Formats: sequence, C-alpha cells, structure tokens
Amino acid sequence: MSLNEKKESGVAAGPVAEADPQLLSENPGELEEQFETRDTESEKRLAGLYEQYGATWDGPNDPNDPYNWPEWRKVLIGIIFSVGQLVTLMSASILAAALGDISRDLGIDASTAQITLSVYFLGLGIGPFFIAALCEMNGRKNIWIISNLWYILWNSLCPVGKLKGLMIVGRLFAATGAGAGIVLTGPVMADMYRAKDRGKSLAIASFLPYLGPALGPIVGGIVVDLIYWPWLFWIISIFDAFIVMLGIVVIKESYTPVLLRRKAAAQSQSANLALSPTKWMFWYDFFSRLITYLRRPIRLLLRRPIIQIISLLLALNFGIYTLMLSTFATLWIDRYQQSPLIGSLHYISFSIGFCMTAQVGGRIMDIVYRRLRDRPKNKGEGRPEFRCPYMVPGVLFIPIGLFWYGWSAENRITWIMVDIGAVIFTCGSSILSQALLAYTLDLFGEVGASANAATRLLSNVLGFVFPIFAPQLYDRLGYGWGNSLLAFIFVGLGLPIPLLLWIWGDKLRSLGKR
Repeated sequence: MSLNEKKESGVAAGPVAEADPQLLSENPGELEEQFETRDTESEKRLAGLYEQYGATWDGPNDPNDPYNWPEWRKVLIGIIFSVGQLVTLMSASILAAALGDISRDLGIDASTAQITLSVYFLGLGIGPFFIAALCEMNGRKNIWIISNLWYILWNSLCPVGKLKGLMIVGRLFAATGAGAGIVLTGPVMADMYRAKDRGKSLAIASFLPYLGPALGPIVGGIVVDLIYWPWLFWIISIFDAFIVMLGIVVIKESYTPVLLRRKAAAQSQSANLALSPTKWMFWYDFFSRLITYLRRPIRLLLRRPIIQIISLLLALNFGIYTLMLSTFATLWIDRYQQSPLIGSLHYISFSIGFCMTAQVGGRIMDIVYRRLRDRPKNKGEGRPEFRCPYMVPGVLFIPIGLFWYGWSAENRITWIMVDIGAVIFTCGSSILSQALLAYTLDLFGEVGASANAATRLLSNVLGFVFPIFAPQLYDRLGYGWGNSLLAFIFVGLGLPIPLLLWIWGDKLRSLGKR
C-alpha cells in the first residue's frame, strides 16, 4: 500500500464513540482488540504527521483536526463549495439557449457560436493545474477566493462591446478561475471526512452542483426571452460575488499539511519568517516552489498508468456529456418546435438523474466500501478498488441512456421518452464520476487536488472538442445513429475499465511511482 493509502486506512475506522453497544455486550474481547488497533493506527498517523511536517495534532480528538470538526461546520463548508461549483456548471450551460441570439449579434456562424460555449471547458482543463499547485502550497481557502474573483472579473467582461474575440477570451479566462469549484470540492471534503464516509461527503458537496445543467439553460431561456442575453453573464457574476462573501466568513482552512506547517511555524520564529507572505524569504522561493507543485499533476498524468486510465474513462464520460449539453436545447427548438424557454425546461431531466444518484448513490457507495473492507480477508483495511463495484451500473447506464435518448429523438417519439433517456444517461454519468473521484481521493490522499487536476485535463479537452463537431454529427447521422456511435465508442473503451481496475488495480497503482 502507498503512504496515502496507509493514512486513509489508519483513520478510516473512526472514533471509539461510534462503537455498537450490541457488539460490546456480545463480543467484548473482539471489540477491545479493534479499539486497540484503532488507537495504534491513530498514534501512527499522528507520529507520521509530526515526522513529515514538524508538528502534529494534540491527540486523536484534537478539535483543530478537520476530521474532528463539528458536523454542522463540515456540512456548511460543503454547501458553500457546492454552491460555488453550481456557478461553474451553470456557466458551462447557460449559453445553450442563447447561442442563436449570440450568433446573430456577434455576426458569427453556428460553429463559432459553439466555440464560445465549449471554450469554457478548455479553460476548466487549464486552470486546475495552477489551482491545485497553489492550494497544496498555501491552502484551500485563499486560492478558492482568488479564483472566484478572477472568474467574476472575466465573466462580467465577456459580453462587453459584443466583440467575438473578447467573448472567446473572456470565457476561456473565466473558466480558469471557475475550475476551483471542480478541483477543490472533493479534496476539501476529503480533508474533513474519512474514507469510510467518502460517499456521504461527496453527496453533501454534489447535490447543488448537479442542479447546474438544468438551472443554467432555464435561467438562460428566461433571460433571453424576457431581458437580454448579456445579462446571462452579469446575473451569474452577481450571484457568485454573494457566494464569495459568504465563503470569506464561513470557510475555514482544512488542508492538514498547511495547518500543521503553520503550527510548526508558530513554534519557530525563523520558520515563521520563511513562511509568511509578508517577508521577502517567502517570495524568494515562491516561483521555484510553484514550478515544483505544477510539475506534480503533469508528472502524475505522464508517469502513472492508473491516472491515464481514470483520465480516459472520465474524458469519454465528460465529452459525451458536454456534447449532449450543448445540443439538447437545439433538439427541442428545431426538431420539436418548442420555444427556447420551454425547450430549456427539459434540462431538468439532467438534474433529476444527477441529484438522484448524488444523494442515494453516494450512500450506496459507502455501504459497498465498508462491507468489502470489513471482510475477514481484508482485515479492516480499505482499498481504492472497493469503489469498482459501484462503477459497474455507471458504465452500463451511459450507453443505455444514449441509445434510448437518440432513437427516441430520431423517431420524434413523445418528449417524455427523450427525457427518460437523458435521465438514464445522467444517472450513469454521475455514478461513474462519483466512483472515479472517490477512487482517486482514496489513492492519492493529501495530493488529491493535483491528482484530480491530472485526471480532468483530457476530460476538458474533449469537453471543448465534442460540442464543436456535434452539429455535423447529428446533421450527417441523425440523433439515432449519432448517439449510437457515441455509445459504441464508450462500450469499446469504457466498459472494460471497472473490471480492469478490480483485477489489476493494485499492480497498476504501483507502476510509475518512481
């Protein structure tokens, strides 16, 4: 097992207070042995933290340890990050209902209009590398605030002057800041919750973001019909500014390495001078440290086969999702002759699928993980591969949903059939994304932000490319064979991966470590 895996397994059991009273009465000897094992593992964790960072927590129940924060604080922080990520996903899809008006006012063709939408995903691929590096240097909170302010600036500038160049560049730069929601939400929840509660923590953080695919186009349709499309950008910027103000007050720094480095610095004046941003010693080596941290996600992507496999599966999933997201409004407007507002309401089917699996699926993933971990042969030790059984329904639902949605639209079957296909697809997409994120966080622990950035680079490249060729795909093949082609590609490349990870995951994780 890797160092990060050991850290996860060392704290996964939870505090003694969680003991089952029935176990205490029926099998006290076994329970006592479990408690002793947990105490030993907690001591090892504290000793390991001291050795690595020069300071450690004041015992297993130290209230300053994010694992021991009150539940209400964890949930509140999770909600703030969740709403911040909602802004990211709304911005990605909010232009869908307005592409016709934007194309007309900017004097551009349909393909270029698609670029104004999809270039956002390219920015989401670039920004997380810098965000992950900076947050692992100096903590989660400050980089989250700065990234959101950067997003607000460029998002507000996008429609100014109705210039094609500013629109594309503004969308690209806004997305580099919006990437904070995607790259930091999972790691922040992992900072506060142990591996056995990974699904629960991701359910807290993912409920609101998955409303984004529906709220974005719906808000877009309302604004286009009742106001004017530039207000799409300004409304979302005002909303995010409010979230940032809440975050400044509510969010506490949760990244253990930074908290312990600060604690060590408080005990040493020379260390404090070196670590304080107000001192020249900090800025002297800032850029050299930044380069070092920037290399981490790139090195993970290039050297670790396990990252490459996860990246491929996430990319196929996300690329197909963005293609559907960018063409869904057009389907209802052109093929079903609905208004932009009515057509945008069908995006609710995306959010139904996402929200359902985010809440129910996260808890199912935790149950599966705990049962596999607690088998006698596993001796209570968790492994990332325990997430693989939960991936299976995901890789099955995605092609089923594509076939259902595509052929229903091709034959102009009643709207509910198309929406059911979209729900099935998004259920699969959500399940797969959840399981792969949990697998990544289990494996890479404290460098989860870098690993998350590495796995999502290809996703956002395909998220940029797929919507551009979507009009040509459906014009030439129709919705039936167009979606069937996407489903066949996913079945060929994506369907075997959960089995691959289950059987050879341990060996794949060991490749490329050095």
